[in-house]
Amino acid sequence: MSGHSLERVKFLTFDIFGTVMDLTGSLAGPAGDFLAANGSDMTGQAFYADWRGRQRIEQYQDNLLMLGHSGYLETCRRAFVYCLKKHNVAYTAEAVREFMQVYMDLQPYDDAIEGLKSLGSRYKLVALSNGEQWYLEKLLGTNVPVEFDAIISVDQVGAFKPAPGIYRKAVQRLGCGPGEVMMVAAHAFDILGAQACGFRAAYVNRYNLPTEDSGYQPEIIVDDFIELAQRLLP
Repeated sequence: MSGHSLERVKFLTFDIFGTVMDLTGSLAGPAGDFLAANGSDMTGQAFYADWRGRQRIEQYQDNLLMLGHSGYLETCRRAFVYCLKKHNVAYTAEAVREFMQVYMDLQPYDDAIEGLKSLGSRYKLVALSNGEQWYLEKLLGTNVPVEFDAIISVDQVGAFKPAPGIYRKAVQRLGCGPGEVMMVAAHAFDILGAQACGFRAAYVNRYNLPTEDSGYQPEIIVDDFIELAQRLLP
């Protein structure tokens, strides 16, 4: 293992959406089909990039307004509708409800599956996700051929990451100290949130984006899960 400071790590907590699950690959195509069926010539790739950015805003607003936790799938739906309106795409509420079923068939990155299988030989694997508990259990159980030792949803604290409660809840649930946990994520805000709560951190930089300029920096930066396993396993 690289670095004396990581020798205490026993648990790897994984972001799921965009880190393990390939959101662009799973959603851009169906989004493009929806747009074409409703008279838009916008590509699914371009629309999805906009949609994903808006969904983050929906989550942040959900945390800030404190009107009650809406849930991951609802923020995805709100963001989808917002972007349809933004790009003047005709839709019906029923069509949107039907489209949202695409979230039940998200597919993982191939490297994530290979890396998780290797890492499970040494570490406890924990899903630590913005998704609803029931949804995570169904999705991971059906579409990810790797057994997680625990699945922890932000439902348990009623706020989306990077709110500190979910990282603290993970430590409580796992019965360990923060320094025994490493957060693995492809999103710099998730890395920042975890490190601010005392976690170690591995940034899977799938999207070639910078880390946060915050004073916290991940101990490990890799391109994918295969490289992560190479860095963490003897």
